[in-house]
Amino acid sequence: MNRLNNSTSAYLRSAADQPVGWYEWSDEAFAAAREQNKPVLLDIGAVWCHWCHVIDRESYENQAIAEIINREFIPIKVDVDVRPDIDRRYQEVVQAMTGHGGWPLTVFLTPDGQVIYGGTYFPPEDRMGMPGMKTILNRVAEVYRTQTKEVTAQAHRIHQEIAQFAAEQIESGDLAIDLVSQILDDSLKGFDPEQGGFGQAPKFPAPTLLELLLRRAVVTGDKKYLDAATRTLDAIAAGGIRDQLGGAIHRYSTDRSWRVPHFEVMLYLNGELLKVYSLAYQITGSKRYEEVVRGLLGYVKGTLSDQSRGGFYGSQDADYSLEDDGDYWTWTVQEAKAALTQEDFPVLARYYGIEEQGEMRENPAKNVLYEAVSKERLVQETGQSIEKIEATIQRGRQAMLAAREKRQRPFVDKTIYTNWNALMVSGFLAASVALDEEEPKTFALRTLNRIWKEGTDSHGRLYHVIQEEGHSVKGFLEDYAYLANAFLDAFEVTQQPVYLERAKSLADRMVALFGDNEKGGFFDGELPEGGIAVLQTRRKPIQDAPTPAGNGIAALVMSRLFHYTNENIYSQVAADTLRSYAKTAGEYALFAASFGIALESYAEEPLHVVLVGSDQDPKKGSLLKAVWAAGRPHKTVRVISSGQAPGDLPEALEVLVKNVGMRKESTVFICSGSSCAQPTSDPLQVKRLMESFGLSGSGAVHGRR
Repeated sequence: MNRLNNSTSAYLRSAADQPVGWYEWSDEAFAAAREQNKPVLLDIGAVWCHWCHVIDRESYENQAIAEIINREFIPIKVDVDVRPDIDRRYQEVVQAMTGHGGWPLTVFLTPDGQVIYGGTYFPPEDRMGMPGMKTILNRVAEVYRTQTKEVTAQAHRIHQEIAQFAAEQIESGDLAIDLVSQILDDSLKGFDPEQGGFGQAPKFPAPTLLELLLRRAVVTGDKKYLDAATRTLDAIAAGGIRDQLGGAIHRYSTDRSWRVPHFEVMLYLNGELLKVYSLAYQITGSKRYEEVVRGLLGYVKGTLSDQSRGGFYGSQDADYSLEDDGDYWTWTVQEAKAALTQEDFPVLARYYGIEEQGEMRENPAKNVLYEAVSKERLVQETGQSIEKIEATIQRGRQAMLAAREKRQRPFVDKTIYTNWNALMVSGFLAASVALDEEEPKTFALRTLNRIWKEGTDSHGRLYHVIQEEGHSVKGFLEDYAYLANAFLDAFEVTQQPVYLERAKSLADRMVALFGDNEKGGFFDGELPEGGIAVLQTRRKPIQDAPTPAGNGIAALVMSRLFHYTNENIYSQVAADTLRSYAKTAGEYALFAASFGIALESYAEEPLHVVLVGSDQDPKKGSLLKAVWAAGRPHKTVRVISSGQAPGDLPEALEVLVKNVGMRKESTVFICSGSSCAQPTSDPLQVKRLMESFGLSGSGAVHGRR
């Protein structure tokens, strides 16, 4: 047994019995490398990563390979989810050296942590022109042993060049809302009008870009933005990338048509997509989007959450063993027939595309379920009513789901990550509003309260991982930014001041810990005291890859706080952050979507909505429902009890509320900039104003489909 048995990481614990003498990332490991003058073998992976488990079995469980590693290297294993800061820096170097990255990331380092050579997956032996792990280990060991000075100097030069290049990518400029249009228009150059999504294959859902498209569709009325978003959301909803039975959405599709996914399920992606589908449902009224929202909620509730205490789990594996090829998620004809009645099988087989020849390469009889034909097409083919077709599909789906529950389930990593939990909290709150249901909100608030209680120290600093005993990883920029944004979402939905105060506290600490007072923007983590030099090189992330960029969400938080508090310091920090990237952000196209959302929030006045009324007035609830029903994304909402002072409101709105006075019935006040609508107590009028007031597009994108 090596040093990983007591690790808090499930990925590291899974390697505890390997014959490789693994260290966790630590000063101890690099001290050993310096003392023994050995290079470091760094393996970065994740518990949900299929090829990480493959390289473990083929190479790190191979006694002969382990002997080479233990003799020639100091081996270190890192969990990408636990230490994204380490992964980000080494991915950057390996991508610069080889043109690609990913997991497992296999990197050879000098004893001070700089890269000698790197790549991703390597087979154990030379194969099809690819050098095997044995070959690479022996070559690196020999080169380091015989050319130590040259290798060290080259590694140092590479790190200097990459650090310089990274610094050059951040260039300040003037802020203009036109930059948002540039980001979207450049992104749309890669839009696939036939299959939805961006690029060819593999395809990733890009939820932050989809959110920006929907937001700008509402604000501008530009149908091309709405069409690109809904075409993609429809394709994902119908594709194999979405678990048609359980509701989860897998990490990405290996093909252009969203048919065959990598089956791992990530909390962060499902949280972001839950928010996006909720917004799309509010805007369009599409029943398909409502189904996706309910499916995501059901999956997360049943698989990725701690229902008793609050909190969301990190991920679910693609496979339950290395021998299976998505077996939990896929179906043969025989398996489907065994689960379904003789009457229902033909309908379900046609609807989900279940055939003798399936899509899986390793087991061609296995089918990935996807919407092969529409329900309307089934009505034409069978002569049955749409109601009967829908009832058959629902009955068959439940039967197949029950049969699947008897299979061995892929592993669920129950680690609670602060940043990912915050994304899912925002998703649950958005779903609660879109569906007008309390349960998702209740669980989201329970999760927020748990993170605040268990995930902060006595000084109010966050931890990245919430665990029962001891906290080994300090919070990163993403933890603070995402959680502050989630608290703002909670305040908006509940109107409880404690959530606004917590958002402010996190934002203030974020500025103190990560803010760049000289050039603007935020670094991704605290400056470590001592330790490995590579982590001393601080980064200011602006690209959404794969989660929203920390700087984009940090700027959004600052802008939202200004809109809710009228404290100019928040507006200034937002401006400084956005301005520091203004010249280069547009070059990132779809990877700059969070920057675009933040810039929209800063540069354009939100819709300010104030509901004044008494809790005893039954109309107050219906007016608030009308406020939320429209799906107006860029807004502030305040609910004030009759007789309460309307503090912290924009000047025009504060004057209006005071001048109109406290009416007997609940009243909604809506302003955009210095223009205000006529106060109203009519829910239908509130909804119409929410959809159109202050918009150039006049709410043209809203409507039932």
